[in-house]
Amino acid sequence: MARDRIPSRHHRRRHRHRVRVRTLAASVAALTLASAGTAIAFAGTPASAGSLPRGHDVSSHQKDVDWPSVKAKGAKFVYIKATESTTYQSPYFDQQYAGARDAGIMRGAYHFALPDKSSGAEQAAYFVSHGGTWTADGWTLPPALDVEYDPYDKKHKCYGMSSARMVDWIRSFSDELHRETGRRPVIYTTTHWWNLCTGGSSAFAADHALWIARHGSADAGALPAGWSSWTFWQYDNSGSLPGDQNLFNGSASRLRSFAKGH
Repeated sequence: MARDRIPSRHHRRRHRHRVRVRTLAASVAALTLASAGTAIAFAGTPASAGSLPRGHDVSSHQKDVDWPSVKAKGAKFVYIKATESTTYQSPYFDQQYAGARDAGIMRGAYHFALPDKSSGAEQAAYFVSHGGTWTADGWTLPPALDVEYDPYDKKHKCYGMSSARMVDWIRSFSDELHRETGRRPVIYTTTHWWNLCTGGSSAFAADHALWIARHGSADAGALPAGWSSWTFWQYDNSGSLPGDQNLFNGSASRLRSFAKGH
């Protein structure tokens, strides 16, 4: 993708695949209730949305983000797109990544996977070389792997790969990232894609944090095979923060510990 070249990850989510956005009003209403103290049944954690750290994720489509403003609006963390396959690096990544840190926001990098283009290990190495690093400074979130429907071929949602090959690809990416950074990737996906394209694999749940995408819903819903709880929940594709809206499943201190690798 030499241009953030796919229609953006955020645009794709809104218009083409997996997340079935019911209504923005429904999501806002649910979060408003939570803020007022009404408990919402989150998968794995019976906490109100209003008590959970808020964050977002951005790519080159958000361009020059006003990070002090984002901080003032309550953002505690952000994931920033760094790379895709082994041919694309976001031209805005460096400034977004540095800008978030300067504003006092925890940040991490994510990689958009194209499993049919090269091996998982090759894509992980490219990711690490172009921003997907980690350090236990309490400000750097573990790198994330974005695996979802093929944006270039609607007929082959799983990139033309069998479930076994997809699981092997993800494992190859994870092993290389772990070898180079010391952390396993956070896995961003949807329940439908995961169960369809990995055959409902439970091979990653024990040592990979889940970043679940489910929009327009009062809760994160049924999780991919193997996971009993989520770490991040992307609950909408627009809101008060630039890009997609997210929650962390824990306290602010727990988020800091997670960033440190504890």
